[in-house]
Amino acid sequence: MDAHDDAPEERFTAEEYAFLRFARFGRLPERVLPAEMVEEIKTDRPQDVPEQAFDVRVWGEAGRLL
Repeated sequence: MDAHDDAPEERFTAEEYAFLRFARFGRLPERVLPAEMVEEIKTDRPQDVPEQAFDVRVWGEAGRLL
């Protein structure tokens, strides 16, 4: 028999859950209105990734430099 089987089940009200969320996470920031939103434009170029970053001839089967 598990020790948790006969333990009383604790139930919370919606207000108690709201308080527990506030105690754990704090206050949420104010809502951003659609008029205050701006469009984000990415200006950095994506990094060039080599076609084969892992060359077995150089690094060997186990990933160690030969």
